[in-house]
Amino acid sequence: MGVPLYESKAEFFRTLGHPVRIRVLELLGDGPKAVRDLLADVEIEASSLSQQLAVLRRAGIVVSYRDGASVMYTMAGPDVADVMAAARRFLTEMIAGQVELLDELRDTEPATVA
Repeated sequence: MGVPLYESKAEFFRTLGHPVRIRVLELLGDGPKAVRDLLADVEIEASSLSQQLAVLRRAGIVVSYRDGASVMYTMAGPDVADVMAAARRFLTEMIAGQVELLDELRDTEPATVA
């Protein structure tokens, strides 16, 4: 018997659950990038970036290929970019709701006695 879908989804989100991996995916949302460019943008040690890229590659979220002397990375498909965009929309709406609540709390705050 195969792995239940909910467990596969949980593993997928665990794979995404690292700030460096999220940043790499955000950068790859603009198109393929050379490792040296990712390294410059992410600003971590090369060995750490290599480890994080390997995790994404093993999960099938990104693919790599050679372009001359450069190793390039790209998203395995458009669905991951859609997940990243959905997360951005969700967080934007959540934060906007918190700002609205904060404004409401400030508007109803009782006057302080000096």
